[in-house]
Amino acid sequence: MAKASGYRHVRMGRMDVTLKKGEGGVIYARSTEPLPAAARSMTDRLAHWARERPDAVFLADRGEDWAWRRLTYGEAWAAIQPIAQRLLDAGLSAERPLVILSGNEIEHALLGLAAMLVGVPYAPLAPAYSIVSKDFAKLRHVADLLEPGMIYASDGERFAPAIDAVFDRDIPVIVRKNRLQNRPCERLDDIRAGSAADAVDGASAAVGPDTIAKFLFTSGSTGMPKAVITTQRMLTCNQEMIRSALAFLADEPPVMVDWMPWNHVAAGSHNFGIVLYNGGTYYIDDGVATPEGILRTVRNLEEVSPTFYSNVPKGYELLVGHLSDNPRLRESFFKDLKVLQYAGASLAQHVWDGLDAAATSATGERIMIITGYGSTETAPFAFTTTWAVDRAGLVGLPAAGLEIKLVPNAEKLELRLKGPSITPGYWKQPDKTAESFDEEGFYKIGDALKFADPDDVSRGFVFDGRVTEDFKLSTGTWVNTAGVRSAAIAACKPMIRDIVLTGADRNYLGGLIFPDLDACRRHAGLNGSARDAEVVTHPEVIAFFQDALDALAAQATGSASHIARAVLLDSPPSMEASEVTDKGSINQRAVMAARADKFEALYADPAPECVLQFKRKGA
Repeated sequence: MAKASGYRHVRMGRMDVTLKKGEGGVIYARSTEPLPAAARSMTDRLAHWARERPDAVFLADRGEDWAWRRLTYGEAWAAIQPIAQRLLDAGLSAERPLVILSGNEIEHALLGLAAMLVGVPYAPLAPAYSIVSKDFAKLRHVADLLEPGMIYASDGERFAPAIDAVFDRDIPVIVRKNRLQNRPCERLDDIRAGSAADAVDGASAAVGPDTIAKFLFTSGSTGMPKAVITTQRMLTCNQEMIRSALAFLADEPPVMVDWMPWNHVAAGSHNFGIVLYNGGTYYIDDGVATPEGILRTVRNLEEVSPTFYSNVPKGYELLVGHLSDNPRLRESFFKDLKVLQYAGASLAQHVWDGLDAAATSATGERIMIITGYGSTETAPFAFTTTWAVDRAGLVGLPAAGLEIKLVPNAEKLELRLKGPSITPGYWKQPDKTAESFDEEGFYKIGDALKFADPDDVSRGFVFDGRVTEDFKLSTGTWVNTAGVRSAAIAACKPMIRDIVLTGADRNYLGGLIFPDLDACRRHAGLNGSARDAEVVTHPEVIAFFQDALDALAAQATGSASHIARAVLLDSPPSMEASEVTDKGSINQRAVMAARADKFEALYADPAPECVLQFKRKGA
């Protein structure tokens, strides 16, 4: 193994900020870096690269024979012209947008780009709305809100039950295969074989920075999902913000291998946008962050060497084991890699160490791991580190062109943001829009930040939880949920994914624990077929959590830091029940509502058998 000489050299931008004090303890912070002029639209960048790099591969995905299907910039530009004409012929507009029901593939990208070319908004939806949901409640909500004029589903047969149950019979459908027989339906290949008229050029010329590019739906953490208006200005300015911070992206066309879904802003706007804006290549990874799905990701990464890699912590955790055992994967993955990025939760230390060791083994250098922060409403890039992350919760500094406002709220500093990448609001929900902006026009994201070092702002900011998450026990004592949650996760790693704290107006703190079921299986010596309920009741698993939280309870300084009881949940957070937010964090209220029986068990007397109890020293 080669000895690491330090981090691989990567050109990063400056992230200096200035602070200004306002009335009532308000703090304003702004990047000192000017925001470069942005493109008029994302499709202007496609046109640019179609001229400059027509034969360069833009998109690739796995075909049905598992071979890579590749599409160049020149081919993509040509392909979207007749598609755009068909969308115009169908009379689509902001009031009658295109809805995409299926997941990532070349055809999905072409439809979205064609729509943006002629100023037609499109809405990429989570496929689970159509193929996992049993009542199609969220899909019905979307249909009622958007009133779509056209639908795309890759496989008509697979999506037919949802389409037939939710959408009017006269709404035309486009499919890649398996045409629907009971409504107007066309194959995308037939549309691509057509031609475009002057109307496409005219509609494209009318697109401007304020034109709506797409509607992205929030997780519905406080009710049904909201349609976040995403304009061309938001997308293009956000890409300039990213290039200002991650300056290496402008040095050579980036290569990405990405599985994350395009209905989520992290992949659909951030990652896809990075590739398109900078003339790179996007390999659509057909894997997923599960023990089975990661095998497909491994195969893809053995064949393609990314220059920039972004994933969720669970994805990295699954990848690490393969990197340590698979020399071919290790060499391919790190060969050209500049930076690793994660967001949504913190990386476990063993994952961090594993990535570091694998990079060192493959290259003799360390690869910088960075993190950031944002939401669907911020397009999403709002904060990032341009240095290697060295502590959990760090989000870095605000992007060029953004101004942030920190407002005292109880014992926290509530974050608000203003800038060209912030959404103008929610589609057809003026009340929700009004609630989300303050009197100075700052977007109220609902989270809190604190200074990593109160004496040195250049050290960045740290996520300090949701401002609405903190609560009082019946004694009137405030609970800092972010601090207690972080301590509990640290105490229970690597066997825990997350914990929801309970106890508002109760006598003590409780915890609803989402275990890492795969880690628990390994710890208990169970095979992959063991049922989740069997895993969380296994004596070895129970003993681990009992010991870990007993030790944490012994360190508690009072009732506000003492988790007195906990329940191990036997299923991951549910999108259907809105238990996961669009930022990838857990929605406390939704979890407690969806798992009311477990919540009540925490406060039953005597405690049921499923409840673990932890005594505080001296209590």
